[in-house]
Amino acid sequence: MARFTGTSMPRVEDPRLLTGTGTFVDDVVRPGLLHACFVRSPLARARIVGIDVTEALQLEGVHAVFTAQDLNSGVREQWYTLNGRDDPDTPRPPLAEGEARFVGDPVAMVVADDRYLAEDAAELVVVEYEELPPVADYATALESPESVHACHPGNLVGELAGRPMADLEPVFARAPHVVSVTVHQQAHGPVPMETRGIVAEWAAPAGEMTIWAATQSPHEVRSFCVRLLGLDEHRVRVVVRDTGGGFGQKVLPQREDMCVMLAAVRLPGALKWIEDRREHLLAAGQARHEHGEARLALDADGRFLAAILDHVQDAGAYPTPSPVQSGIAVGMLFPGPYRIPEGTFRSRFVFSNTSGRVAYRGPWQFESMAREVLLDTAARRIGMDPVELRRRTMLRREDLPTSNFSGMPYADITPYETFEQALEMLDYPAFRREQEEARAQGRHLGVGTCTYVEPTAGATPFHGTEGATIRIEPSGKVNVYMAGGSCGNSLETTVVQLTADALGVPVEDIGTGQGDTALTPYGAGTGGSRSGPMTAGAIAETAAPLRERILAIAAHRLEVAVDDVEFVDGRASVKGDADASLSLAEIADIAYFQVHALPPGVPAGLESSGRYRTPHLMIWANATHVCTCEVDLVTGAVKLLRYIVSEDCGPMINPGVVAGQIRGGTVQGIGGALYEHLAHDEFGNPLATTFMDYLLPTASEVPTIEIGHVETPSPGPGGHKGVGEGGAIGSAPAVVNAVADALAPLGVEISRLPLTPASIVELVERARAVAS
Repeated sequence: MARFTGTSMPRVEDPRLLTGTGTFVDDVVRPGLLHACFVRSPLARARIVGIDVTEALQLEGVHAVFTAQDLNSGVREQWYTLNGRDDPDTPRPPLAEGEARFVGDPVAMVVADDRYLAEDAAELVVVEYEELPPVADYATALESPESVHACHPGNLVGELAGRPMADLEPVFARAPHVVSVTVHQQAHGPVPMETRGIVAEWAAPAGEMTIWAATQSPHEVRSFCVRLLGLDEHRVRVVVRDTGGGFGQKVLPQREDMCVMLAAVRLPGALKWIEDRREHLLAAGQARHEHGEARLALDADGRFLAAILDHVQDAGAYPTPSPVQSGIAVGMLFPGPYRIPEGTFRSRFVFSNTSGRVAYRGPWQFESMAREVLLDTAARRIGMDPVELRRRTMLRREDLPTSNFSGMPYADITPYETFEQALEMLDYPAFRREQEEARAQGRHLGVGTCTYVEPTAGATPFHGTEGATIRIEPSGKVNVYMAGGSCGNSLETTVVQLTADALGVPVEDIGTGQGDTALTPYGAGTGGSRSGPMTAGAIAETAAPLRERILAIAAHRLEVAVDDVEFVDGRASVKGDADASLSLAEIADIAYFQVHALPPGVPAGLESSGRYRTPHLMIWANATHVCTCEVDLVTGAVKLLRYIVSEDCGPMINPGVVAGQIRGGTVQGIGGALYEHLAHDEFGNPLATTFMDYLLPTASEVPTIEIGHVETPSPGPGGHKGVGEGGAIGSAPAVVNAVADALAPLGVEISRLPLTPASIVELVERARAVAS
């Protein structure tokens, strides 16, 4: 019986984080530490004619100025484990070579005694540019005569598609109702509290590299460095202490990380680079920038006959990783949790002269945005309540297992059940009555929903396995080592809770070491909502043989059969005889120091390493988001009134942690719907390089997020499902649909994000002009 799993025990990370004693990359200080600053292109596209570093090198305290000629020749291999060696990929030079391809493209790197000197010296580097016509708008890039990369004429990174769209034209031709919407989602990014950062220290005599990094995947950083520099794995150590948020952006090393690794082997001391916020908004990458035409055919009763998504995604200049591989999920998941007999998709990924696309909490989120906006629009056009339209076709428990029209197999999900729970929490009929009364008073209230299914803990080669090492010390205390890391998702707490129940020891006797490749088994890190199920699997695999060894030693010493021993709270006792017992410390003493007293066949020590390999193609989670709002037609302001999430992530390891993940992701989605925009002008110049321009939601803009749960176990370890990305998937579509519902009486339809006050006023004025 689980004692700790399923409880909201305090996070073990909190004491150091709340007292300001955490260790982030910028806290790392090494002897002779040097600092890096990048010279970045001020132009979206330009030929680099020449670089003069003379004056910068003359500044006292400057040790080096590296250009592409210095660093790029040192590159060996630079593929990501996630993609594999043979995956077709996009160019990834450490420093811009020949051409600068976006504003913020790193052209040179200055190394100095401190960051201030490095920034001063960067101002003295003279770069001669020949400006070239940029491909500033990805939406027209496929027709542009200009190419972002000469090796990719036409600016197409790649494309993926299902069955030919023409196959479905007869279905659309004879359908009583056909609805089409085109949704444009703006560029915005993860924007973690901590920007990117890395410290690399090369020990020349030993030929060893030590790296401290702000990353979600320390073992991937090590593997990447090994390939980049041509080193053996045992000569590279990566250490991750605390990371102030990752959200997908920090899973994989980017070009600046490559530069620091390459330069470190040429310097007399460790090299640190900490990104400032302006750099981050310029060059750390963008996400969500895409559009698509979604079409739906319905019968006379509002049931779905077929659906199509024609999707185009901005890859920027240097996407990380290949968007083609990760982008397939948009089309595969487009059917969502609905019974749609037929359908297909096409996804195209396009280069532009803007910062590269990066992963962001549910990188496939556009499938939900396009689908859920389409469903609300369809309901209004055929004169049906959007909730009723969904009820008629949403998957229920009795429909499972099943597959969507793209072939994705669904099981162990509860879309209909979460949908109904969320609506009951709102009291949907009461809200509709309130809405009618408000409209009679000239106020505009709206309600929107989004129901989605989320793939977690998939069996991909990179993500499908996870290891753990558990060592019970001679004192009886327990240490657990996993790749993990502290990215704000409470993996330290999760590991302690799972281990306490798997072994039968108190949580206060358990410590965990994570984020250090010299100590921990290989693991993919945090990403893909995998940590809960995969961590549970790794600990179960590792703890089981240790617990058997504990019981065997205790039974031998107590002179009873193993089946007569129970082990609870770190003490083994004979069933029915509480006086006959041994503490874990006493058992450990036997295992380490009285090996002659061990039972036959039981090895000395109490250490175990195990590895879990998921047999499941995918573990599915699901949720429904419901948002209500009020829109001021004069100012365009949107006030969120209530926000409700009904989530099915299986049995919760720590309900408090789950709630934090849901709320954090939801706030990010609210920001994407209403505020955040990495905007560029027609020449590719960024218009949001500070938080004065790039707006984030604060506590005053976000209502209390109410959470309900439906619990359906997964087939994976402990029945757990991932929960890391869902909040950011479902929130933006729910907010967009709420605003659209509020404005529906005016005939407003939403096609572009974000829904800023200015854009809402423009939509209202345009609708009134049409009506008049």
